Amino acid sequence: MPSPQEPPARHAGAPGTYHCGMSFLRRRSATPAGPDFDVLAMDPGDWPGNLGAGLLPAPDGSCQGVYLRYDLFGGRGPAMIIGNLPEGSPAREVTEGEVPFEVGQLLLALENDEEVTVVGVEDMPVMQGDNLLIVRRLKLSESRISCVQFDRSDNVLVTIAAWDRPITDDLYALLKPLPAELFQQG
Repeated sequence: MPSPQEPPARHAGAPGTYHCGMSFLRRRSATPAGPDFDVLAMDPGDWPGNLGAGLLPAPDGSCQGVYLRYDLFGGRGPAMIIGNLPEGSPAREVTEGEVPFEVGQLLLALENDEEVTVVGVEDMPVMQGDNLLIVRRLKLSESRISCVQFDRSDNVLVTIAAWDRPITDDLYALLKPLPAELFQQG
């Protein structure tokens, strides 16, 4: 474990400030705040496994994003990560070909240190309830990872990364707003 002065090790497939192990999500302030936006995710009651949530803290204590990690029962490991990153979140800033934050977190959780890059992007329309979403499907160099992104009307970027299972239109029907109060700390 690095000392507080050392930066955490970077993941080969996900360089950058926010692309390190999940433990960095621990809050450093005495009175941490939660997000000021609802989180679009699957309700924990709709998932047949374990759910973990993490907040991305800014130095000022504000929330720069929320991600949810859905693990399967039976110790079969993480199956999906859903991130909600508001406008201005540093975790949204990726260079061309770099994987999104959520893909980096999925690879870290799987202890997979393979170099993964984005090799293509395809836009497609998807209905989520009464809303039409323009979903970006990211094609990755690791074909066992499925990844999609879309922008909400409140400028929160939602990214879904799944391991070894395709992301189908059925998943969008399961997404619902979870209230920000669920993610308050302190």
